[in-house]
Amino acid sequence: MSANSDGSRVRNLWDKAKAATLDEPGLLLYRSNLLGSDKRITNYGGGNTSAKVTHRDPLTGEDVTVLWVKGSGGDVGTIKLDGFATLYQDKLNKLRDIYRGEAHEDEMVGYLPHCTFNLNPRAASIDTPLHAYLPYRHVDHMHPDAVIAIAATENGREITSQVYGDEIGWLEWRRPGFELGLELSRFAAEHPDAKGVVLGSHGLFTWGDTAEEAYETTLRIINRAIEWFESELSGKPAFGGEAVASMPSEKRREVAGKLMPAIRSHIGTAEAKVGHFDDSAAVLEFVGSKNLRSLAALGTSCPDHFLRTKIRPLVLDFDPAGGDIDTLLVGLESSIAAYRADYAAYYERCRHDNSPAIRDPNAVIYLVPGVGMISFAKDKATARIAGEFYVNAINVMRGASGVDTYQGLPEQEAFDIEYWLLEEAKLQRMPKAKPLQGRVALVTGGAGGIGRAIAARFLSEGACVVLADIDASALESAKADFAKSFGSDQVRTVNMNVTAEGEVAKSFSDAVVEYGGLDILVSNAGIASASPVEDTTLEIWDKNISILATGYFLVSREAFRLFRRQKLGGSIVFISSKNGLAASAGASAYCTAKAAEIHLARCLALEGAEAGIRVNTVNPDAVLRGSKIWSGEWREQRAASSRIEMSELEEHYRNRSLLKRSVFPEDIAEAVYFFASDISAKSTGNIVNVDAGNAVSFTR
Repeated sequence: MSANSDGSRVRNLWDKAKAATLDEPGLLLYRSNLLGSDKRITNYGGGNTSAKVTHRDPLTGEDVTVLWVKGSGGDVGTIKLDGFATLYQDKLNKLRDIYRGEAHEDEMVGYLPHCTFNLNPRAASIDTPLHAYLPYRHVDHMHPDAVIAIAATENGREITSQVYGDEIGWLEWRRPGFELGLELSRFAAEHPDAKGVVLGSHGLFTWGDTAEEAYETTLRIINRAIEWFESELSGKPAFGGEAVASMPSEKRREVAGKLMPAIRSHIGTAEAKVGHFDDSAAVLEFVGSKNLRSLAALGTSCPDHFLRTKIRPLVLDFDPAGGDIDTLLVGLESSIAAYRADYAAYYERCRHDNSPAIRDPNAVIYLVPGVGMISFAKDKATARIAGEFYVNAINVMRGASGVDTYQGLPEQEAFDIEYWLLEEAKLQRMPKAKPLQGRVALVTGGAGGIGRAIAARFLSEGACVVLADIDASALESAKADFAKSFGSDQVRTVNMNVTAEGEVAKSFSDAVVEYGGLDILVSNAGIASASPVEDTTLEIWDKNISILATGYFLVSREAFRLFRRQKLGGSIVFISSKNGLAASAGASAYCTAKAAEIHLARCLALEGAEAGIRVNTVNPDAVLRGSKIWSGEWREQRAASSRIEMSELEEHYRNRSLLKRSVFPEDIAEAVYFFASDISAKSTGNIVNVDAGNAVSFTR
């Protein structure tokens, strides 16, 4: 059901040879990962799978039936075996005897831990009863766009019957929980030949006697819906047809690059936020359509959608034909304020006496006609996934509104899910945010030894990092390493020559489109040269000044412009050198440029203070390990000036220091983290030497 459907179906990826090697829990895991690998079947974190497996009880030695079901907060596409909760089926059955009715169903969650098999620490989810009381060994609960498009129509029951006959049933919307589990059980008893059921405004349940049968049934039911919609929608304009044409790609990115920091300035004061931009075909079709506003106002239908995206998005006023970005920016503050007021009114209309306090009232999804969709959240992965969920919602609206009347979940039902006490408890169990979560850093010279160490330190504290370097292959290597360690969402790269004004501006713009803004700049790009002044060529002099002074000016100027637009402050850290404070014979060009860096930082600290922009300097000395500078002529020159062999250089510098210790990239990174983080929120214009002690470079 893509915007430009080619009739493709979800593919059967089952490998019988592989499956033959797996036990029942292994087959459940295999099936789950296959289903979760295709976002048309279910979105990230959405849906769940289960299997009823015979195990030997560790206490009695008797065979017992154990329900394996996706645990709370898991994702079927990436889940491992330890992501499944395991519960005694007979104990789950006994819960029916103590159930006090729908008004008390939430209390049943507290009994689930008492049903745990084999001391499994994985918490069971609220959906456990939906699987436990179906009399089938293998159950899939998915959120396929094509089926939710049926579930979100005004006449969903009739359409389900039209598409599936008696093979798939229909149940009206009910919040997931114990009561819905019992309702599914009754449906199965009354319809023994059914292969599944559509849950109104929610999703799809299917089942089978074997893992393979359940998997194949799930795919077949989804594909039938896709086929039906393709037939019904053929020749019909989506969303009422086009109202505005999409801007060219570069223009879309230009608008996003200016708009995202402006949005961030209005929503990022209480909690730092990271952005995501999506201008895919499905998004552009929706944001350019005649029915954009009317459909967006109805909100999303599936609970998993609006839990990630809020009940509805913010549609911004923009005419892509005129392309007047300034007018868009001028009206942004009032649009965001109006959304917050509307959200607060929604909370007041729907709240209960025991409802949790109102949460962040800002929009998560921002729709811009002719440009695309912007999402903001506490971190990049959450922002990206929220955008993916809204694309699912777009696909649902396309299908539902094309064949019938689309309906979002009623406001009170949506609120009761969003502010469910059980959902609140789940949020309270989330790990505490890392110190740099929601922050974005750009590190020049990011592919070198010191740059990589700084990036690793930031990433370990939750920051998103843009690595900037002139060495494209080293950048890709660093990106791959960091993606493996910290996740691909957390790191981006830009190929940047800090001496090229245009490249610097484009690199910052690209970084903004990737993450929504910037909080930290580490100016670390470096070069080193050594020669007596009479042998120093103008070319060498200019190269040092160009990279170490002009380059630092250019990236700082771009950061200042961005920080001022965001109005959220910012932190700039210069990586200078001991040589910026202490003269060194035979290195006049290098020392002069490094001294210029230090003085530039002091000037910027004066200019930035009123805007909350802090500028500080870290001075390393003799950081040999992993350094590009120390791998070339500089190493030879320094060894020659000290009349020692190159192999003796590290020991020479260690013995020269007051503390008699070597300095490593990680030591520099620690100092940079101090200045970049809120630990040093009251520090600007400062210099920290990380040189193991060198009297000639004492700052006082």
